[in-house]
Parts: sequence; structure tokens; C-alpha cells
Amino acid sequence: MSDNSIMRSSTVMAVGTIVSRVTGLIRGLLLVAVLGTTLLGDTYNVANTMPNILYNLIIGGALTAVFVPQLVRAIREPDGGSAFISRLVTATSVVLGVLVAVSVIAAPALVRVFAGSYVGRPEFHLTVLFMRYCLPQIFFMGLFALLGQVANAKGKFGPMMWAPVLNNLIVIAVFAYYLHISKGWSVATISDSQATLLGLGTTAGFVFQLLFLIPVIRATKIKIRPRFDWRDPEIKRSLKLASWTLAFAAISQLSYLVTVNLSTNAAVRALKAGVTTGVGYTPYGNAFLIMMLPHSIVTISIVTALLPMLSAHAIDKKVKEIHDELVKTIRLVGIITVPSAIAFLLFGPLITRTLFFGISNSDARYLGLVLAGFSLGLIPLSVNLIALRGLNAFENVKLQVLSNAIMNIGASVASLLFALILPAKWVTVGLAVALSFSYYIGAWTTIRLLHRYRISIHLGEVVGFYSRLAGIYALIGVPLYLVLGRIPGGNSFKLLVVLGISGVGYLGIAKVFKITEVGTAFALFLKPKNSL
Repeated sequence: MSDNSIMRSSTVMAVGTIVSRVTGLIRGLLLVAVLGTTLLGDTYNVANTMPNILYNLIIGGALTAVFVPQLVRAIREPDGGSAFISRLVTATSVVLGVLVAVSVIAAPALVRVFAGSYVGRPEFHLTVLFMRYCLPQIFFMGLFALLGQVANAKGKFGPMMWAPVLNNLIVIAVFAYYLHISKGWSVATISDSQATLLGLGTTAGFVFQLLFLIPVIRATKIKIRPRFDWRDPEIKRSLKLASWTLAFAAISQLSYLVTVNLSTNAAVRALKAGVTTGVGYTPYGNAFLIMMLPHSIVTISIVTALLPMLSAHAIDKKVKEIHDELVKTIRLVGIITVPSAIAFLLFGPLITRTLFFGISNSDARYLGLVLAGFSLGLIPLSVNLIALRGLNAFENVKLQVLSNAIMNIGASVASLLFALILPAKWVTVGLAVALSFSYYIGAWTTIRLLHRYRISIHLGEVVGFYSRLAGIYALIGVPLYLVLGRIPGGNSFKLLVVLGISGVGYLGIAKVFKITEVGTAFALFLKPKNSL
């Protein structure tokens, strides 16, 4: 696959991801409008996040990355990979089904672990109720991820990025309906039947997301049938690698466990102290969603198209090509992530005041401060993901586990430190800064671990380029920040002015300073020759 082909594939995925993220943002805005940013919103968010936690903990890492090299190898077989993929889909379905059944039964215990401050309070029952109707999402998101990787291995990248749009539209319809009928709900006033329909409506989105992929898989000519002969050597190899992703995910979820407990505890303490500003997991989750927009649109799109090619290079022992592709990808994503990080840092409160309606100005401003804390980690987050895909290509999950452990230990220690020294009102902002700090540790560690395969990414290949990009955006962004209060109009108009001037100025100055990658990247993104 050529660089232009990767860019064209990335463009198709980026467009799908943009629509997906925009609809996801609308979904999040409606959620906040219906449930708020305090304890009621936290009960839903903690419950609806649990399927992702368990999915990632048990099998998610394998489905989204580890199995890709095996799929690339399998489709070279005479049957096009049908036998291997059938065994893998069957085994995955069984694991997911058992996981859903066990987790639904254990929902009360899960709430005690992840939101211990709710025990003995009305929030406990409501969170358990939400969780039991959200947990079946695990089955549908797991099969969607696996079938999506099959489609990717066959060169069909677009559908996996567009399917979540359907998911979001269904949930948007559910929340739009409740926005119409809800009258200032609280934990005490929302009924069990209303909570049940919210949980079922959320899960329905994942059902239709999976169904969207079925015709795509049929078009690949791969015939998937139930197969229980799991003694195949390749299946055993895949399951062995997948077992390491369990350790990888377990480490991540322990760090997440710390974050959820500290944020929900801070919300309870803040409420008792008379603080009405939205503190807790909900502002943390919503600010993180915004921070992830450029990462998802650009980095994940490019990396998804890149991984099958890296896997093929690893199989063919083309180490230099892997190094070159990783460096080019890091430089490419920086064109978007570097200015985005600075924009979030400077204009976080303006962005959240514009986007989040139905909440007070103080709550929206607090969300912006959390977003500013997350902005510090956007750049290393993307660099670390790209470097991890280098390890994926060599099917070395052990080194990924090591990198993830070091990163999450750093995040947990920093989170606990901020929770101890900061007033309850500011704990959520501190947690965002702690996560950002951990991404720098993770990126540095993963790049160092790539040396095991004679892949040495030197700082000079990236830092100088990133510094120039940061300097260029700062030339426009900082003056805009200083005069922000003098720009007439409301928040929406101010945000449009800021984004318009800073975006055009960034591109113009990049051209003046002859940073050719910027122009080349935008030309490829805006002029894809083929649709996939």
C-alpha cells in the first residue's frame, strides 16, 4: 500500500470519523442537557462506561489491534482466511456472551467497586439499573470490532468509521425525546421505567452499528460459519497474544478505577460543601470527548490504514520501512494535533461555553478548564498510539503491557497526589492534568521499547518539526487569546472568529515558512482519488 493509498484510505475514514464525532458530540450535548453534569449525569455515565471497561479488559485490545497481523496472514491462505476467521468469530462470540451474562449478574458489585461513594445513597440503585441495560453492548461492540478488522484487512476501511454514525443517530433520537419530556430530572425524580428506556435505547445503537457491517463482510467473499475446532495453531497463537491484552487492559482499568472513584468522591464532597458547579466524572468524560476529536479524526484514521501495511512489512522483515512509516505518520498527525492542543489550552472555556447548552455558564466554564488540562496530553497521546502500532506489527504485546504499566502507574500516582492536595472543586481538573502527564511517560517508553527491533525514532526527527508547528499556531493563537474579550458578539460568534482566523493564519504562515508537509497533507485529505 502506497503513501497516497494510505492517505486516501485515511481521508475516507477521517470524513466518516468527523461525522461520527460530530454526531457523538451532539449525543453528548443532549445527554448533558437531559441529565446535567452532576450526580444524575454521573450515574448514567458510570453505568454506560462499564461495557467499555469490561470489553477492553477482556478482549477489546485483541480485537482492535492484536488480531490484525493474524488476519493479514490468514487472507494470504488459499481459502482467503475463511476458516481462521470463522473460528475466531465463533470463539469471540462465546467469550462475549459469557461476559455479558456474568457482568449483568454482578452489576451491583461493579458499582461498589467503581463508585463506592454511592453505596447507601439513591445513586447506587439508579447506577445498577442503568448498568444492567447497558452491559449487553459488550457483545455487539465486540463483534463489530472483530468484523471491522476483517474488513480493514481486506482494504475496506470506510464502513467501520461510518457505522458509529448510525449508532449516534439512534441515541440522539432517544435523548431528543427525553429532552422534550424531562422537567429538570434529578436522581430522586427519574423513574425506573425512564431509566430503563434510556439504557435500552443506548444499547440499541450498538445493535444497528453491528448490523451495518454485515453486508460489507459478505462483499469480501469471506464465508463465516460457526466453527468450534479451536485447536488450530493459529487460533492458539491468537488466543495466547490475546491473553497478554488482558494484562494490558487490566492495568488501564485499574488507573481508570482510580479516576472514577476520585472524581465521583470529589462530586459528593463538593455537594456536601455547597459547591454547585459540576464537579465529578461527567465533566471529566465530556471534556475528554472533545479532546479526543482531533485524535480520533486524524490519528486513529491514519493508524487504522497504516497497521495492515506495517504488519506486512514485519512479516517480510522490512524494518527500515517500518521506521520510516512511523516517523512520517508522527509528523503527519502533528499537523493537526499540535495546533489543536494549543487551541484547547487557550480557548477551552470558550469552546465548552459554546457547545454545552442547558447547563449554567459556570458549569460550562469548568468543563473548559478540564479540557485545558487534557490539552497538555493530546500530542503525546497520538505519538504513543503510533509507536504502539509499531509493536503491534511485530505481535509483541508483552512490551505494550510494560509501556502501559509504566504510563498508568504515573497517571495513578499523579491523580492521587492531586486528589490529596486540591480542594474538591478542582480535583477533576487535576485528574485531567494527571492523565496528560502520563501520556508523555507512555510515548517516551514505547519509543524506547521499539529499539528492541532496531527501530530508533530520534527526537530530532519529530521535536523540531512539532516546535515549528507550535510556534506557527502560537503566533496567531496567543494574540487572539489576549484580545478575546474585545471580540463582539456571543460565544458562538467568538469561537467562529477564533477558529477561522487561527486556522487560515496557521496554514498561511506554514506556507510562508515552507513547511511542505502541511500543504501536501491537506491536498491529499481534500482530494481523495478513490472511495473505499
